[in-house]
Amino acid sequence: MTKRFLAEHHVDFIEHNIDEQPQYIDGLKQEGFLATPVVKLANGKTFSGFRPDQLKQLAI
Repeated sequence: MTKRFLAEHHVDFIEHNIDEQPQYIDGLKQEGFLATPVVKLANGKTFSGFRPDQLKQLAI
């Protein structure tokens, strides 16, 4: 749902699919993430899960 939201709102993003790129799993775990998706913003903030409240700020 996160990916679809970003695409529908023309927000550029880079996808790292942990099923296809498992090398990202350990890094996400070290950062404390236990679920995907993980969204990392250019300003350094991060969040996980489908968060329309956070995503809407990117679609402005």
